[in-house]
Amino acid sequence: ESLEPASKHQRIEYPKPDGVLTFDRLSSVFLSNTNHEEDQPIHLQLKNPELQKTSELDVYAGPSTRYCPAGVYEWVEKDGQDVYVINAQNCVHCKTCDIKDPNQNINWVPPQGGEGPVYPNM
Repeated sequence: ESLEPASKHQRIEYPKPDGVLTFDRLSSVFLSNTNHEEDQPIHLQLKNPELQKTSELDVYAGPSTRYCPAGVYEWVEKDGQDVYVINAQNCVHCKTCDIKDPNQNINWVPPQGGEGPVYPNM
């Protein structure tokens, strides 16, 4: 409810992780000991894939690529088109996407088999 269109703000350029106080996403996902079978059904579902492009990307500049702590969501260019990619195998089940998506368009459901993160090293 509080997210404003990207056109009202300047883009923030964050510094690279230093490995002391800040860490890259892949290292953090590794520490979560996340385990998902590669061929299981995706537990992160879009209610309306077109809405992700017309609103999440075009209006809000793709906030899911920044609010997800595990880097699950990304916009990639394929054949000249922006394509929304969900890397569900990296999900740490924080449910931020279920809460923070500006259109409530991402639906988080429990993964098949109860898989996910195990946090002994966090």
